[in-house]
Amino acid sequence: MRKSHPLRRVVLATAATVSGVVLLLSLKPSTDPGATQAAGTGAGAAAQEAAQGGAGAVVSGTMTGDAAQTQYGAVQVRITVVQNKITKAEAVQAPKGGTSTQKTELAVPRLNAAVVARQSANIDTVSGATYTSEGYKKSLQSAIDKANASAGASQGSGSAQAAGTFTGDAAQTQYGAVQVRITVAGGKITKAEAVQAPKGGTSDQKTQLSVPKLNQEAVAAGSADIDSVSGATYTSEGYKKSLQSALDKAKAGKGPSSGAGNAGGSGAGSSSGSSGSSGAAQATTVTGSVEQTQYGPVQVRITVAGGKITKAEAVQAPKGGTSDQKTQLSVPKLNQEAVAAGSADIDSVSGATYTSEGYKKSLQSALDKAGV
Repeated sequence: MRKSHPLRRVVLATAATVSGVVLLLSLKPSTDPGATQAAGTGAGAAAQEAAQGGAGAVVSGTMTGDAAQTQYGAVQVRITVVQNKITKAEAVQAPKGGTSTQKTELAVPRLNAAVVARQSANIDTVSGATYTSEGYKKSLQSAIDKANASAGASQGSGSAQAAGTFTGDAAQTQYGAVQVRITVAGGKITKAEAVQAPKGGTSDQKTQLSVPKLNQEAVAAGSADIDSVSGATYTSEGYKKSLQSALDKAKAGKGPSSGAGNAGGSGAGSSSGSSGSSGAAQATTVTGSVEQTQYGPVQVRITVAGGKITKAEAVQAPKGGTSDQKTQLSVPKLNQEAVAAGSADIDSVSGATYTSEGYKKSLQSALDKAGV
């Protein structure tokens, strides 16, 4: 009996050990995924977090974070997300001038690479560029938040979902404002154009060189992730900022209604009895913004019915001296062109360039208000 006790203890101990190992193995899978997700992703893990928590929503597209102000200037980050992964990060704004330029050149490439590697805003500050790094991370987190918020709202390529014409905010550059207007159909950019671009002196040449290329790139890429044109860096950067603004408006559905074919949303002339997108709407009159020119203000008023311009007129135009002749020469032609084209994409009248440009800007403002 005494000899059997040690053997019995060995058997019992072995059985207990095996049972313990089996229990540990059975528990391990339930804890590993959480630990794996926590490692290296951080609290704001790009769009992956949104996809995992958003009922399988897939995020793709370009998101620009809010500009973060620092002691040495603004920092603004744009990320490109493909299938819930950050594939590219870049600073569209960063401190410049003096030592700030050197620090930016030192820090930004490292920060960009760190974002793609870590897939979150939980990245290290670059030594010697603390302010730039902190501003970068703040703007980056803003971009990530926008990506997360878009989960389920925009699937596929991430291009603009609404259909119509959208005008981006004017982006100020060292040589003048740049403003881009895009036409979207079927979730794709079908046309891009600059309604404002730097003018005068060498700026004319740079604008003529860069804008056609940028327009083509915008349509081809379907996003603001396009290359700057060599020799026209400021114009290119302004173009991309305004283009991104137009894309953001298209994604948010700000602008023309893709449902009803009438002038959207003013309520004053819409027909509540029309069904769907039949376009059976009453005429609506919309007045554009006052545009100041070298020779006086220009303001355009349009009448819209069934989603089309039926009448255009200048309620203000330059007067006095030779301006009277130029106004009489140009305005009737511009009015006709506006109705014929149904947009502000019309030719300037030779000999009345300033009046024509002011007319087109005010006309575009009226179109934006009407949602045409």
